[in-house]
Amino acid sequence: MMNTYSLPTSPESLVEDWQTHFYPALGQFERGEKSFIANFLPEFAVKLDVFQTLDVLQKRLGVEVLLRALDSDQTIDSPGLAYADGTWLKTAKMVGVNVRTIGNFWNVVNYAFTLPHAHDSVHLLPIWEPGVVGSLYGKVSWNINTAFFSSQLQRAVPHLDTVEKQLKVVVNLLHALGKTVGLDVIPHTDRFSEIVLTYPRLFEWVRRNGPHITDHSENVWAQVEEVIWQFLQQRGAANGGKLLVGKKVLFDPANRLISDAQRQQTVFGFGQSQRLQRRIELIQTLISQGFEALPMTMAPPYRGLHINPAAFVLDERGTRWYQYDFDRPQAMSRVFGPLTRYRFFHSKNDNQDWELDFESPNRVAWDYICRKYYECQQQFNFDFMRGDMAHVQMQPNGVPNEVGDFYDPLRAVKKYIQKRGVKHFAFYAETFLAPPNTMGYGDELAHLEAIEADATLGDLQASPVGSDRFMQHFADYDRYLRTRQFAPSFTVITADKDDPRFDEFYRKGNVVRYFVALFLTDMPSYYSLGFEERQPNETRAKNETYSKLYVYEINDDTQRDKVTHGPFEWGRNCGQFAQLMKIRLFAENIWNEIKAKPATWLLAPSATAAQKLIAWQVENYLFVANLDPENPASLKKIDLKNWNLVFANSEQVFDSEIDKEGIRVYQSAKRTPSNS
Repeated sequence: MMNTYSLPTSPESLVEDWQTHFYPALGQFERGEKSFIANFLPEFAVKLDVFQTLDVLQKRLGVEVLLRALDSDQTIDSPGLAYADGTWLKTAKMVGVNVRTIGNFWNVVNYAFTLPHAHDSVHLLPIWEPGVVGSLYGKVSWNINTAFFSSQLQRAVPHLDTVEKQLKVVVNLLHALGKTVGLDVIPHTDRFSEIVLTYPRLFEWVRRNGPHITDHSENVWAQVEEVIWQFLQQRGAANGGKLLVGKKVLFDPANRLISDAQRQQTVFGFGQSQRLQRRIELIQTLISQGFEALPMTMAPPYRGLHINPAAFVLDERGTRWYQYDFDRPQAMSRVFGPLTRYRFFHSKNDNQDWELDFESPNRVAWDYICRKYYECQQQFNFDFMRGDMAHVQMQPNGVPNEVGDFYDPLRAVKKYIQKRGVKHFAFYAETFLAPPNTMGYGDELAHLEAIEADATLGDLQASPVGSDRFMQHFADYDRYLRTRQFAPSFTVITADKDDPRFDEFYRKGNVVRYFVALFLTDMPSYYSLGFEERQPNETRAKNETYSKLYVYEINDDTQRDKVTHGPFEWGRNCGQFAQLMKIRLFAENIWNEIKAKPATWLLAPSATAAQKLIAWQVENYLFVANLDPENPASLKKIDLKNWNLVFANSEQVFDSEIDKEGIRVYQSAKRTPSNS
C-alpha cells in the first residue's frame, strides 16, 4: 500500500517528534530491525555522548565485535572483501564526509547511524595535516590531522590516545556497520610541505630573482637539496642528534637505510610547534635564495609559466609571494599557488621549452607515492580511493594507443595496492566528463578507461534539475554507463559545490535528485554530508552554513567570502529532511530486492529536455520521477494497468499527472504487494 507517513516540517515540531519517537527508532536500530536510526537529524546524531554511542554500538554489534573494533591493533573485515575486484564501486551509493564539519573522526560513526544500508560507502575527505589556508587538499605531511582527534573518546577509552588509533577504530566500526570506506589519493602537496622539503627531487623547482624566473631547468632540485643540506649542517639535526647519514642517503626516498619518519625527524623534529618552526626557517632560507617549488596547474596547456610582477601578496613575515600565470592560457587554465604537483616525468631539452618527456618517468616519484598510499591503506584498511584531479591528462596527443605503467599516477596507485593483495580496492575518479581538450588533453572518456577508474564523480550536481544542461548530461551519463568501462555517478551535491556560488543549483529539485540517485540502482551516486537539511538559500546565507568553506580554514576577515567563525551550522530544512526520510523508510523495505540490480527504462532521460518525466523498472518495481520543477507531468505515456502504487512523495495522488518534482513507485500487480 502507499506510504502515507508524514514528518513534521518545522524545527520546533521536528524536535518534539524526535523526542517522542527517538527511543522506539533507536531500539529498532539496536535490534537490527532497521539499518539506521530513523528520523534522527544528523546534527543531533553528531552530538551524541561517547558513552551513548558505545552503548548503541554494543547493542547493535554485540560485545565481542565492539571490543575487537575498539582495538586499533585488530582489523574488522570490510564488506568489500566479498568482491574479487573494484567493480563493486560501479553501483555504490556513496556519502562524502568533510570531517572538519563535524569535528573529529569519532563523529563519523555517529553520523553513520543516520545512513540506511542503501548508502553503503563513506568517502572521507583528506585526512592529513593541512597547509596554507588550512586546505585539506594541500597536505603538509603524511601525519594524520590531529585536529580530528577526540579527547572525549580518549577519556572514555584511554588506550585510543592518538589520532591514528582513533581513525583505525572508526574504519573498523564503519566496516562492522556494513560500510566500505575510502580516502583521497592526492597527486600533489602544499607547495612547501614537509614532503617537498624532505624530498626535493620528487618535485619541480624554479629559481627566481624578484618577479623573474631565472632558472627552470631539469635539475634545480639538486641545488635545493644542497641548500637544505647546508641548513642542516649549520643548524644541526632537528631531533637533537648528529646527521647520521650523508646527503645522498638523506634525500633519496628509495634508500631504506633510514625510514621516512627518521628523515622527517632529522629535518623537522617531533612536536607540531617544533616542526612548524623548522619548516618556516627552511622556507625562509630557500626563498631568500630565490628557490620555489613550481605551483600546480590545471587544464591545458599545463606548462609554460611566468611570474606576474603586479600580482603578489605579503605574508605576516613580509615575504612577497608572486602569482604565476600561463604564457598561453586556454579556457580552463588555472594556477594553484599554494600547491605543487609531484614531478612524475623528466623534461625534454633540460626543460628549456617547458616540455615533459612522457617516455622518461621519474621513477622515484612513482615508487614513492604508490608506496606511501599503500602504507596508508594497510594501516587503516581503506577500501577505495577517490582520485583527486583525475581529469589531469598532460600528454598533448591525448591517450596513447598503448597505456603503460607510467601513464597516470592514480592508476598506478590503484594497481600497486591491488597487486599486493587488496584485490577489491576500487578507484573513484574526480572528473567532470568534460568535452575533449577541456580539462585535459584528448578525450576524457578514453582517459577514464585508460586509468582504469571504476566510477567517476561527473558533474550532474553543477546544474539545476530539469535544465537543458542537466538533461543533456543525464542522458549522456546513462549512455556512458551502458557503453563505457567506467560508471558515471548520479551526483547530488559535493563538498566543493556546497558554496554560495552554487546556491542556484539547489533551490528546487533536491528531493527528486535524491530519489533518482538512490533508486537508479545500476548507477553509482554521491552526496556529501549536510545535504539532508540544506536550506534552499534564495539569498546568500552565512558562511558557516556552507560545507565547502570548511575544506579551507580561513580566519582572515579580509576574505569575507571565505572566512568562517566557529563550527559548521546545519540547515533546518525540515520539509526536505521529512521527504528524504520517507524515501529512506520506503527503500528500507525493498532494498535487498533491488540492490545493484539492472534498471530498464520505460521513459529514458531526454537529451533535448523535451521529455522530463522518466520511468524505469527494477525487478518488480516501477519508479517514476518528474524532473521538471516548474510543471506537473502527464502519466499517460506509461501503461500503469498492471501496477499498484506503493509509494508517493505527496499526499495528492492524481490518475493522470504527477506533481512538480513528483516521485512515485509502483509494484507489479502480478504479485502480492509488500507491506512497504
